[in-house]
Amino acid sequence: MVSITQIPILVNSADEKFSSIKELRDLFNNSHLLMNLVQRDLTVRYKRSVIGFFWTMLNPLLLMIILTIVFSTIFRFAGIEHFETYFLSEYLVFGFFSQTTTTAMGSMGWNASLMKRVRVPKSIFAISTTISGLVNLALAYIPLFAIMIVRGAPVCSTVLILPLSFLIIAMFTLGVSLLLSALAVYFDDVQQMWQVGTIGLMYLTPIIYPISIIPERWLWLIRINPLTQLFKLARDPVYNCALPSAHVFTASLVVSVVTLGVGWVVFNRLARGFYLHI
Repeated sequence: MVSITQIPILVNSADEKFSSIKELRDLFNNSHLLMNLVQRDLTVRYKRSVIGFFWTMLNPLLLMIILTIVFSTIFRFAGIEHFETYFLSEYLVFGFFSQTTTTAMGSMGWNASLMKRVRVPKSIFAISTTISGLVNLALAYIPLFAIMIVRGAPVCSTVLILPLSFLIIAMFTLGVSLLLSALAVYFDDVQQMWQVGTIGLMYLTPIIYPISIIPERWLWLIRINPLTQLFKLARDPVYNCALPSAHVFTASLVVSVVTLGVGWVVFNRLARGFYLHI
């Protein structure tokens, strides 16, 4: 006969109360783990690649060659000089946004065994994915500047504001990543739907084409897309040699802060049930 004292008491971690302060404190206490996850993300991505991190810089170069040949001819009537700079100055940040949000959705499943072994803040995986994505984004801008110099495009001092631009874009990306990664734990279809959705987002954002060619009746679709204003933070300093306008900066900052706040709250509310689904 087994006594009551011999029966283990199971505690469902999903019953833990949500506390933003507790989550932030756990993130601070696990800063070493965060850095290890970032390092892992950066090294695993190119683990079996011959040229490793150089793919981060080679990829935009190859894209530039292909798309410039195709689209510079198509849009020559639109008066876009240095199309490669026009395109890459926004495409690189879109690639960061798309890849980071997609990777974050799978991070909960990939790290399920770690979460079951030790107590870690669940948001740490989306944060590490965003940080490693920022590192890759910074590296990707090295060949862009090299291309600009070779092609004779001006490299202006306004590019010095790019770190601030990247930070605001990263806040928005992290908010979306937290929201999507939480939903992906409960609904497997979210990741597949998002991969299709990012294709639509790319064409709803004036990355490849100039906004001037959009008919008036369809302009509202472009304007309600938050990425339209957000990505100007990266294009204006690089392509237009101008600081983002006060309207663009303010709108982008507000959207990013709100998105991060909504993503944080939704993620932590849904996090109580993660262990039942991973």
